[in-house]
Amino acid sequence: MAKRHVVELTDDERAALEQWEAGSLTRRQRYRARILLRADAGDTDEEIADEVGVSIGTVANVRRRYAAGGFEAALRDKPRPGARPVLDGKAEAIVVATACSPVPEGRAVWTARMIADRLVELQVVESVSEDTVLRVLKKATSSRGRRSRGASPRA
Repeated sequence: MAKRHVVELTDDERAALEQWEAGSLTRRQRYRARILLRADAGDTDEEIADEVGVSIGTVANVRRRYAAGGFEAALRDKPRPGARPVLDGKAEAIVVATACSPVPEGRAVWTARMIADRLVELQVVESVSEDTVLRVLKKATSSRGRRSRGASPRA
């Protein structure tokens, strides 16, 4: 069966891959470099997968990326944006300030749910989870049980 994406490296690309393969690449990039070198040598996807220790699909993906975007595209991942933060720095400061403020009447301590509700009440955010509040307080090294440091000390 004919290969859909043929890898034909230039001499410079081949030399760079051989040098990088043992050098400062991540493990994933080393796999990809080895795949490109073996594909350039004419090995089948199955042979490459067995030798490198990856799936046949990975070999096919590296070949496809090389055909579509060249040498660098086959080696490097595109940047991934990730999830946008729910709270910015100002909102995080409000979380910590709220946790450090006097506790509402009839309560012993601030709960994460109470702080989240207060953020919505102050129109800082439309909604926020208790986990997000706890993550912010943890980042601020808050400890509700200690007086020595952090937000929301016990009375």
